[in-house]
Amino acid sequence: MSEKDTTSGAGTTHFGYEQVAVEDKVGRVAEVFHSVAGKYDLMNDLMSGGIHRLWKRHTINRSAVRKGQTILDIAGGTGDLTLKFSQIVGPTGKVVLADINDSMLNVGRDKLTNKGAVGNIEFVQANAECLPFPDNTFDIITIAFGLRNVTDKDKAIASMLRVLKPGGRLLVLEFSKTNNPLMSKLYDTYSFTLLPMMGQIIANDSDSYRYLAESIRMHPDQETLKGMMENAGFVRVNYDNLTQGIVALHMGIKP
Repeated sequence: MSEKDTTSGAGTTHFGYEQVAVEDKVGRVAEVFHSVAGKYDLMNDLMSGGIHRLWKRHTINRSAVRKGQTILDIAGGTGDLTLKFSQIVGPTGKVVLADINDSMLNVGRDKLTNKGAVGNIEFVQANAECLPFPDNTFDIITIAFGLRNVTDKDKAIASMLRVLKPGGRLLVLEFSKTNNPLMSKLYDTYSFTLLPMMGQIIANDSDSYRYLAESIRMHPDQETLKGMMENAGFVRVNYDNLTQGIVALHMGIKP
């Protein structure tokens, strides 16, 4: 299952709940993240009550990252995962923070530079659908809260498979679907009422946070994403539901 809708001759896709031309989505998503970049870390803490840090810590732990490895953090944004990976892989390893959005990349670069953590980090502006790296380059690839913004998810997953080394691991951390009816109702109320309100108050931008809420609802559920990874060629694909399935961490190995 891909987000792209090929029933239209021109090709359309979802931008939140809106249907847009495929070629327009990248620009529309870019506008959102240009807008939110400066307040991104603050809003992450406020939106999740800080729980996003636990989700990311779980991702690091499940990655089984080791000293000396080469890591790609796609849609790495402000560098939370990159920072921890760089500390673990050490001076003999390397972490590439890749993001399609230059505003997010600049915020991440400034943040990590201020922390004195750029010695083994490379910053690359890149589209997940056509990663600019040779085949079999990385031991581990992560994409945290970024896949839902990609226009052609199948193409992106295939691109990740290509640049992973055989035996390498992909970890996809993303909002997903909870099967708890009460949690689902509360989450809908929060997402479509409180979240845009917080975006307006903190970042003076309710529309971008309304899009982010809508993009979560349009993202494939756990089993669908698992199937997409398997169809791309990943093996031993499984996922951990976090916070009752509001977030899921999908993992797969390149054979």
